[in-house]
Amino acid sequence: MRAVFSIRLTLSIFSRLSSMPHLRPGAPMSIPKPGSRVRGSTSGSPINALLDLLGRRWALGILWNLGDGAATFRDLQQRCGNISPSILCSRLKDLRDADIVERTLDGYALTERGQALHAIVVPLGAWSAVWSEEIFQYSKPGMKEKMLAKAEGVRELDAITDIASPPREIDET
Repeated sequence: MRAVFSIRLTLSIFSRLSSMPHLRPGAPMSIPKPGSRVRGSTSGSPINALLDLLGRRWALGILWNLGDGAATFRDLQQRCGNISPSILCSRLKDLRDADIVERTLDGYALTERGQALHAIVVPLGAWSAVWSEEIFQYSKPGMKEKMLAKAEGVRELDAITDIASPPREIDET
């Protein structure tokens, strides 16, 4: 009786998994899209879709490392601490589909939209260096200075509004 129940339970679970392609082992995951359910949210809000995309393994690391300039697949793999080729390939596809990364003659590079996103992430890096030092008394030699200099270099965030939305006039009446 137990064996029959176990087999039925296994078949039931397998049939449910096979009806959900994003949960099948080896099945390609589509990128999170605003307006659709995403991991951690049913609202489909754009910020949740973006956080879901950037929350995927190595997505932020790739964005961060391409902020230093275009890189070949192998170079990017080394910049990301020898990330596995399959994960790197998968994340690059996700980021290309989201118009954050593009393939160029020099390898992979941030698109204009990706550069604007990188400009938003850099101040978080500077904040994290200060936070790490003040709260946890941990600092990597030169990291705080490097992050603060990098953040200072991207203070011109006007490009973000140019890409994210067209200019709007404010009605002051």
